[in-house]
Amino acid sequence: MGRKWNNIKEKKASKDANTSRIYAKFGKEIYVAAKQGEPNPESNRALKVVLERAKTYSVPKAIIDRALEKAKGGSEENYDELRYEGFGPNGSMIIVDALTNNVNRTASDVRAAFSKNGGNMGVSGSVAYMFDRVAVIGLEGKTADEVLEILMEADVEVRDILEEDEAVIVYAEPDQFHAVQEAFKNVGITEFTVAELTMLAQNDITLPEDARVQFEKLIDALEDLEDVQQVYHNVDFGE
Repeated sequence: MGRKWNNIKEKKASKDANTSRIYAKFGKEIYVAAKQGEPNPESNRALKVVLERAKTYSVPKAIIDRALEKAKGGSEENYDELRYEGFGPNGSMIIVDALTNNVNRTASDVRAAFSKNGGNMGVSGSVAYMFDRVAVIGLEGKTADEVLEILMEADVEVRDILEEDEAVIVYAEPDQFHAVQEAFKNVGITEFTVAELTMLAQNDITLPEDARVQFEKLIDALEDLEDVQQVYHNVDFGE
């Protein structure tokens, strides 16, 4: 799974360069998660996942608190969770997850982003079956053997543990996301380079330079959309 981590790093680097945009997206996601249950991460697992992700992107406390207070205040603002699937150049596959208060606007914007940048939308299920939902947790300061020992002592099963770029990356089933983090926190590890529930392609592809440039424009156009929260794909960006 090593090359999968390259794609996550690429996404983090892109989002880190657009802090105001990513903060706004997290504010919306935190609000929705808090509205779907209690605005308390200890009793709302979905909210806890979002807050853990927000921490790795250094989302300011003020933005988090504002979203939680909005949910606590009984705001009537509602969002629909939508998923779009489509294709980019040279057989590339893309999944787009959105939160929107205007379904027609979002569908139109996503369709336009695909069509204007060499892609086309597919029907539901046309792409998602080629991806797996996976928890990805990364940390520094430990070796893969040390991480494995920590997880074994906590009786936590994972899919894979890899050392990459001075970090150890743990891949696990989604329902083990909190268990993995708790195992680390119990031995004093509280900072993570990545803490994501993500969609990873079962098989990555490499694009020729011209197709890659077009593909990157398509991904940028999708991620720039206000209603889009996450964009997943099967293109290996390499190092």
